[in-house]
Amino acid sequence: MSQPLPLAGITVVAVEQAVSAPFATRQLADLGARVIKVERLDGGDFARGYDTAAHGLASHFVWCNRGKESIAVDLKDPQGLEIVRRLVAGADVFVQNLAQGAAARLGLDAATLCAAYPRLVAVDVSGYGPEGPYAHKRAYDMLVQSEAGLVSVTGTAEHPVKAGIPAADIAAAMYAFSGVLAALLRRATTGLGGPVEISMLESLTEWMGHPLHHGMHGGEAPARTGVAHAVIAPYDAYPTADGGQVLLSVQNDREWRRLAEQVLGRPELGEDPAFATNAARTANRAKTDAAVGDALARLSRAEAISRLEAAGIACARLNTVADVAEHAQLAARDRWRETDSPVGPLRALLPPINLPGGTEAPMGAVPALGEHTDALLAELGLTGEETASLRRAGVVA
Repeated sequence: MSQPLPLAGITVVAVEQAVSAPFATRQLADLGARVIKVERLDGGDFARGYDTAAHGLASHFVWCNRGKESIAVDLKDPQGLEIVRRLVAGADVFVQNLAQGAAARLGLDAATLCAAYPRLVAVDVSGYGPEGPYAHKRAYDMLVQSEAGLVSVTGTAEHPVKAGIPAADIAAAMYAFSGVLAALLRRATTGLGGPVEISMLESLTEWMGHPLHHGMHGGEAPARTGVAHAVIAPYDAYPTADGGQVLLSVQNDREWRRLAEQVLGRPELGEDPAFATNAARTANRAKTDAAVGDALARLSRAEAISRLEAAGIACARLNTVADVAEHAQLAARDRWRETDSPVGPLRALLPPINLPGGTEAPMGAVPALGEHTDALLAELGLTGEETASLRRAGVVA
């Protein structure tokens, strides 16, 4: 028998854009919260315009905004701002990631709202925090990745690169998500909500834990090594005969001996002083990689994976995005669903939080801009004529 969703009955109002706040509130929607997304009249959340890859919709928007209701309101108009304030008055959670200072000018910052509504959990998501020399600096994901040092430790020895996903946005989103859950838990025992403040820089810098501590305490950050490991060898991607690539990781000297004997066909390397220990293999990384690379280059990817697994060596395919979309493990675990959208059903992955009792995330529809404006205004008690008047005045859409 399925159980109720954990956040059933919780209402979230979000004045949000791009990725950090929308991805956080999507997590709340996946757990059963009602999420009301407040959007601009002129195009809405600007992530709607990033691309048209999802059958005409933007891939970022589809990813971050399913299961929400969209209301299009002009926040610069006093009547529009009053509509949002009335929505917040009936909400449990408010989330915003407007440009620094914009929410405070509207009276929609966490401190102001929590003073007015003590049970409200209100979240401010920013790039660098509300004070300090970077407070008003633009904070796009790539820029924060650079400021947090992620770019400096990612890539090859010659070329630093940013992560291929919006790591700073995702880090902030997940801390905002967990911050909301923690604040709701506290409210359940104290009756009080309170403000939650999240910055992209602090979130991603926390994720820099290993290289940051290595550099602070050891004197220098780990070297950039592509997909290789700075202090373990062999630990890299190696081409196969059919054009694929296989990653493998040898964690100890026993594994190296098995690799040398069962996969490389060179058992003498297991005892050779130049390769017998990880310290030796790392010091002789080029020769180590050459020995592994030569052996795997004679095998297909499937053959290489089979031999590595038989020898008990950790390994993986270097998958493309298309490979991931057809991944055998995700298929075996029945992880794919379809969500509705203005352009029809779209394939989407089940959220990774698996709930007991067969309870499944609702994975609601991706909303059209302003799709729920009339219904939400009716909930606030506005008549059809009042809504029509606001629409004629350009306050809602």
